[in-house]
Amino acid sequence: MVIVASRSYLFNLRLFRPDLLLINDKDNTMKATNINFIGNRNIALIFSSILMIISIGSLAVRGLQMGIDFTGGTLIEVGYQQTADLDQLRKTLAETGFNDATVQNFGTTKDVLIRLKPHDDMKNKDISAKIIDAINKTTKEPASVRRIEFVGPQVGDDLAEDGFLALLYSTIGILIYIAWRFEWKFSVGAVIATFHDVIVTLGVFSVLGLEFDLTVLAAILALIGYSLNDTIVVYDRIRENFRNLRKMTTEEIMNLSVNVTLSRTIMTSFTVVLVLVSLFFLGGEAIHNFSTAMLFGVVFGTYSSIFIASPAALLLGVSSADLIAPVKEGSELDNLP
Repeated sequence: MVIVASRSYLFNLRLFRPDLLLINDKDNTMKATNINFIGNRNIALIFSSILMIISIGSLAVRGLQMGIDFTGGTLIEVGYQQTADLDQLRKTLAETGFNDATVQNFGTTKDVLIRLKPHDDMKNKDISAKIIDAINKTTKEPASVRRIEFVGPQVGDDLAEDGFLALLYSTIGILIYIAWRFEWKFSVGAVIATFHDVIVTLGVFSVLGLEFDLTVLAAILALIGYSLNDTIVVYDRIRENFRNLRKMTTEEIMNLSVNVTLSRTIMTSFTVVLVLVSLFFLGGEAIHNFSTAMLFGVVFGTYSSIFIASPAALLLGVSSADLIAPVKEGSELDNLP
């Protein structure tokens, strides 16, 4: 069906009925997407359930490999006149008995940050002295010690507790905000989608044995905001279509809304992924775990915005009646003189 009409009509058609749109405008043919996302929600829900079971099972059995930020330990910063050989330093520390040592550049390629978890059989001062002696024996030039810090287990416990509270408060804030802006069924759907993203991302770190530190916690908090933003865009379009398309069913309106926002969702995620891939390969060891968490989180967040958030609200029984304000009887008389 080829339609020739005014620009305003074409805009409204693109907005509300892209499934009917096939435009030939200045020899440029455009056809809107019409993918049955909501109709395939059962497949997506089964897939997500499998991911959640694996993630929760791994978190329960293996847990997370907590970094020094949470477990406490020793932090040593050293500097060299030339570029430091990180591989050689890691090998030296492993041969000395510190297989759990994390070695990474700090600021420049000449500055090195060494982090170790607590060792019950050695005091912190003895650990730092042994490490400095070991790396000086295998390098051409002695390392200049910039700082030595000891992080106690209590500090790590406090950080872990604060991180958990930050996740809890942000989730409560999401519930209140979306319930106020939309409707409580959408609020629960958004929290389900966000919870899905967080648990699956944490599950990836548990299954792969990646270190969970403060940078990863920051990535999880950023992921909550990113996932919520995508979900609100879809919800906003659903609400708008509920108020304009009275003859379509709830499932049809939701499917239409997801399709209309699909290009925006994909392009936004694609540009974010490009940045994160650059950080993953070029950002260095300091933000490697952060970029890893964000990469998985963006992928799962995009997926949940399409396949989890709207179907969850649909399963809770959301309908146009929940979002369309009832007409007050006699309201048309209020404007009469």
